[in-house]
Amino acid sequence: MEPRVKAGIWVSMALRLADIAGRSGAVLRKGDPDSGGILCVLRGRDGLLVLSQVRDAEGRPAWMRGTGEAPVNQEAADAYVDRQVRRDPDLWIVEFDAPDLQPPFEGKVL
Repeated sequence: MEPRVKAGIWVSMALRLADIAGRSGAVLRKGDPDSGGILCVLRGRDGLLVLSQVRDAEGRPAWMRGTGEAPVNQEAADAYVDRQVRRDPDLWIVEFDAPDLQPPFEGKVL
């Protein structure tokens, strides 16, 4: 299993990568700076995707399409985020402008 990066540091890195790529990003909700989970909302031309931070079978960091394969509308994305925050109050919510619905950071998407 790979070591974990503190959530606050990871969020800062992802926002910087988005800025370098010419995309805007914003923290919508701050979670636990050390061990909080992270949801990434990707705002594209065709709708939104919400990526949820997970671990793959080998324990490596990965991302799961929490809202499914296809883009969803704002209400569906908000409903998913609200459910996850109720389950985990330490969760970070970060949103990125992603016209192509691709995250501005590297990561395996399951």
